[in-house]
Amino acid sequence: MKVTMEEIDDSALCDSVSSLIEGCRLPVHMSGTDDWPLAELVSLKEENGKKLYYVHYVDFNKRLDEWVGEESLDTRKVHFPRRDGGSNTGVSTPKKIHIGAGGPISRPSSPVFSNELVNGNAVLAAALQKRINRKRKGPTLENEDSQEGALQPPQGPRQSGSMVSHNDDVVTRMKNVEMIELGRHRIKPWYFAPYPQFFIEKVPWSGTHFMYDCNLERDVKEMIGLPCIYICEFCLKYCKSRKCLERHLAKCNLRHPPGNEIYRKGNISFFEIDGRKNKGYAQNLCLLAKLFLDHKTLYYDTDPFLFYVMTVFDNRGFHIVGYFSKEKESTQDYNVACILTMPPYQRKGYGKLLIEFSYELSKFEGKTGSPEKPLSDLGLLSYRSYWAHTILEILTTLPPVGDNEKPQITINEICEMTSIKKEDVISTLQNLNLINYYKGQYIITLNKETMENHHRAMEKRLVRIDPKCLHWTPKDWGKRAKW
Repeated sequence: MKVTMEEIDDSALCDSVSSLIEGCRLPVHMSGTDDWPLAELVSLKEENGKKLYYVHYVDFNKRLDEWVGEESLDTRKVHFPRRDGGSNTGVSTPKKIHIGAGGPISRPSSPVFSNELVNGNAVLAAALQKRINRKRKGPTLENEDSQEGALQPPQGPRQSGSMVSHNDDVVTRMKNVEMIELGRHRIKPWYFAPYPQFFIEKVPWSGTHFMYDCNLERDVKEMIGLPCIYICEFCLKYCKSRKCLERHLAKCNLRHPPGNEIYRKGNISFFEIDGRKNKGYAQNLCLLAKLFLDHKTLYYDTDPFLFYVMTVFDNRGFHIVGYFSKEKESTQDYNVACILTMPPYQRKGYGKLLIEFSYELSKFEGKTGSPEKPLSDLGLLSYRSYWAHTILEILTTLPPVGDNEKPQITINEICEMTSIKKEDVISTLQNLNLINYYKGQYIITLNKETMENHHRAMEKRLVRIDPKCLHWTPKDWGKRAKW
């Protein structure tokens, strides 16, 4: 977004960074580019006598948020936040809220920064407490005959999937982990993840359950604020140093994700992990994924989910490439809750392979499915591309009905052949401009350019899912005893 001098009042101009506060908007030099897009100051801190500013570029993805110095700020065009919570930039901001008897504020105040980053300890504690409260309030078989249990409707499948309300406060808007090391890769996180502030080094980790108890009088070490967090690529346990990771690897017996290997072809395998049976691994996987997923909010209650982890195999073991999760019971026919390809493996076709595998499972179940909404920007691009290629692959191979007659197919037949939900098929055909109204009926028309683009794209998809290599039997999760 470009800001012109006519759009800013004279009162909004300043010549010094000393008057900048959280909520100010001004042009900022984006690292790695020559652009000066409009950005919002989320927080300020001082490090080694130098002021740093955490900025969010308006109309850009949050993964581009970063700390910048004074030299990257254009203080000639500062737009200060209004006291009533309004904005003069034409970009929506969080509405004002009232706290008790006090006056309105436009957004929460920023935490006081020293030299350490924001931590997720409070977020972790709140999530665990919420889970405990939900368990206490929920009806059980033991008290279903009691008065309290009788007043409540019977507990059915989860309605919300992996989605919860998105808390857009200052803490969760800022990245709190600088770097992670996963196997041979060092990766810079994109988003906030509620990793605990303290890591209790002397508490043993069993591989199935983990607990953080800051009340124990043991050797407590700070986790957040370190230059890098080291993660075991097999069990996903996280450590504060490479030395600590080496000690863990000497004791860790895993060389592949826990659970059942349900697919293998070449060096690619898929493992099915039950979120209830392998709670520790599932929670560590959710924490890792939250570093790269913003729209889906983490659930610490992993019991209702299945996780499908894709790996590549070499002489050292099975290395995680990506994963997707799905609910054991979905009231809205979602076949994917969260999906992620790890950054080192992106743009190599693994994302479409994960999507293709999720629909292959839906074919085995004999039903159509759709990913949980909303999708991230990268996820939406991947799904639209997969839907387009899959539908065009069917349309280009349809045999003619008779001599000199065009092939015929219905939307429902496409859904049955692909397990893609009807709404997704229709939206894909509309995005490709393939649906036309002709002589009182809707027809699908393919032009030469569309077919050539499809053939070129399919030539690049060297790796595909082979249904013959999938050894998997769907379970009826309607019986809660199987949980």
